[in-house]
Order: sequence, then structure tokens, then C-alpha cells
Amino acid sequence: MRTHNITKGFVIAAVGLLLTACQDQLEETNTNPNEAIKAQPEYLLANAIKSNADLTLGSDASMETTTLFIQHWAKIQYTDPDKYTVSISNVQNVWTNLYSQGLTDFATIIKLGEESGNTNYQAVGLILKSWSFQLLTDLYGNIPYSQALQLNETLTPKYDAQKDVYIGLLNDLKKATELINTNGSPISGDLVYNGNLTKWKKFANSLRLRIALRIADKEPEISKAVVAELAKDKSALIASNDEIAQLVYLASPNQNPVSRDRETRDDYRVSKSIIDKLQELKDPRLAVFANKTVDATPTGYIGVTNGLPADSAAKLGFTKTSKLGDYFTAAASPAVFVSYSEVLFNLAEAAQRGFITENAADLYKAAVTASLQQFKVGNADIAAYLAQPSVTYDAANYKKSIGEQKWLALFSQGLEAFAEWRRLDYPQLKPAYAGVLNGKLPVRLTYPTGEQALNAANYKAAVAAQGEDRLTTKLWFDAF
Repeated sequence: MRTHNITKGFVIAAVGLLLTACQDQLEETNTNPNEAIKAQPEYLLANAIKSNADLTLGSDASMETTTLFIQHWAKIQYTDPDKYTVSISNVQNVWTNLYSQGLTDFATIIKLGEESGNTNYQAVGLILKSWSFQLLTDLYGNIPYSQALQLNETLTPKYDAQKDVYIGLLNDLKKATELINTNGSPISGDLVYNGNLTKWKKFANSLRLRIALRIADKEPEISKAVVAELAKDKSALIASNDEIAQLVYLASPNQNPVSRDRETRDDYRVSKSIIDKLQELKDPRLAVFANKTVDATPTGYIGVTNGLPADSAAKLGFTKTSKLGDYFTAAASPAVFVSYSEVLFNLAEAAQRGFITENAADLYKAAVTASLQQFKVGNADIAAYLAQPSVTYDAANYKKSIGEQKWLALFSQGLEAFAEWRRLDYPQLKPAYAGVLNGKLPVRLTYPTGEQALNAANYKAAVAAQGEDRLTTKLWFDAF
């Protein structure tokens, strides 16, 4: 337990003791022998991992914002979010959940690791803390970073420039890999790798690779140096689908946020954008990403156009449009943090940019293969898919090849897909049909109103540095 409680009986008794008992006696009485006085890192770790998994997979951060923005999903009811009318509470919840729960717990885990001498808790806490900050800056841009989580020093932390956040995260992740001792003290509460510290080091390095590519258009020399270092030993990166960083939910009790949401709601469908692309490419993942319509249709799969007016969406018919595939609505479906295919796509791009000397086309082909295998596509179908000219790697327009295939591979990873679509500018999506942004697509989330009220001076400085606090204001990493 992280705190200890005073029972009502003790409160009443304490009133009578105040005039007669000394402070030491009060402190002794106020100790519950059945509760932990000090936070336990294993409980914090398990809770914070699940909290972040829930947020990235099925919370307001993805279901009502980025998964719609990136046109993986669409809405057939309550379509305002699909038209870019983002609720204030959704934006606030994303920010608050990451700062007040995940990041706070990860910071505590780091501190407990330092105090106990268990550098492995310290390292894992630092990896997850870095990942959380990466999600935040990807979504909002400039964010409280260097002064964040320092409540004893300031309640109004400054906003750091996005460039400084990313570079800080690269350094923190490298430090985490150096702290990991595979022969040292074990860790518990690990819902990702069950205490396998070698895989945690791979997760950290794969996050470093992700961030290095995120800044490649703005800081190519820093990016190249990080990638070149990581590419010296690819076994130090996630190197197979068995090493994917993810939380696999238990089948019972059902705690998967997407699965639980589908138990009582029926307002999401697969986007027409992605179904059309899958059909165009004769992509075998179509049957994984989407279910066939209940009512027979010529193709069996019908996607919903993003951002329809509510009445127009309803007229499409609940039984005549494709729901999310069973793979993603199953209770045991995973929340993926970093996949093997993403690592290979990043290496392919690094090769194309000349950061490493390997063959970009071969790495791209391996990345597509890894994604298809991740979704249990058979070898014969993989070979047929890769043989198509429409899937063949195009070095002259590598951002299109990598961008479109990465968009498919990141299906239902709304936050990461949203970041990579902004960076690579592919696929070339059309704005929501009845979107409220004058024909534009969102490229960030706006800051929560709570920041405007409680941290006004630093909020205003961030907006002055970054640009208007709008969904359409491009972030620093989004260079083109």
C-alpha cells in the first residue's frame, strides 16, 4: 500500500490523548502494523504499466482522438470527435493521467531503486518515465519536463522546448541501459517482460531509435550518431516478435479497455481510409483488422468515412459496416508499446538516409514481413503480398513506402501512428468529411484548460514559443 490510513476509532481516541500523550506515543499509536509504511516498487510498477497501457490502447488519448485522427477507426454514432471537436475533458484526462499517475509512479520507482541499491528498478522506472514523456511531447509539443514532478520545488513548472525534451530522453534512455544489471537484483511487478532485464534493455534501445528518427529532419547529426551507435549491435534492439514491448491483458477478468468498451457501446467502426487501402493492396491483414459486415455486401468489408454528420453516419447501418476485428476486441488482445516491425521500419529509414550502411529495401521487406507475422499471416500469403509492385519498396519516395506500410503496421496504436504520419506525411489522408478545422487535419492536442488556469505564465510562454494553442499548430519535429 502506498499510504496508511487512520481509522475512525483511532481519530476519536486521539482527541482524548492530545492533552496527555507525548508526540512519540502518538506516532507509535498511528502505525498500522498490517500496512506497508513505504511504497513497494513491484506494486507501483504493475499499476503504472497497466495505466499507461490502458491510455495508449483505449483511453481518450487514442479512442476519441488519435485513432480517429489517423483514420484507423471512425465513428458511426456520436461523431463529434471524428469531426475534430475534441472534448475538454478528453484533453485534460490524457495530460492528467500521464503526469499524475504514470509519471509520478515511475519517478517513485526510480527513487526506491536508488535508495535500495537495486539499479534495475531504477532503470526500468527511467525507461517507462522516458516513454511517458515521449508520448506527452509527441501529443502536445513543449511540455513541463526538467521541472516536472518536483512538487517540493515548484507547483508551476516551466515548459521545455520539444527539442530539449527529445534530447533529454535520448540521454535518459542511454543511462537506463547502463544501469541495467542482468546479474543484479531481480524486479517484480513486471507485466511486460516478467523480469527479463535483457529485454528491458532492448526496449530502451528501441525507444532511443524511435526518438532518433523522430528528430531526424531537424537534428540529422544527432539522429545519425544515435542510430549508428545502436546499429553496431542489432541484437541490443527488439529483434523478433517474441520481444515486442507490450502488455498482454488477461482473458479473465476482462481489463482490456477496448474489449470492455465494446461490451456496452457500438459507436466505432473501421475507417473507410484503411479498408480501402487494404483492399487496394490485397492485404491479408484486412481480415484481422476488420470484421465482415453482418449484412452481405459485395466485398464483405465496408468502412465508414471519417467525420460524417451523425444522421449520415447512422444511415449507413450498423449491420452494413465493418466493426473492429476480433483480434483487437478480444479480452487478451495486447497493448503494444514498441513492435519489432517498427524497429525494422526505423532501421530501413536510417539506411535510406545514409545513417547506416545496410540495404534499406531489405530492411523494409523484413519490416513488412514482421508485421504480417505479428498478425499471424501465413508464409504463402506473405510471399504473394511482397511480390506485388504496389508493395515493393520505392527508394525514390521512401517516405511513401515506409509511411504507408508503417500506418498499416501500427493499426490501433493511435498515438504512435499519429506521430509517424505527421513526420513522414504518408499516407496522404483527406480531412474529415464534416471536419471543423477548415479543411485541415489535427497535428497535435491542445493544452488542457487546467494548465491555463494553474500554470498561466508558463503556459503563455510555451504558446508564444510554439505557436497558437490550436489543433492545427505544427510541432517542432513535424518539419514538412
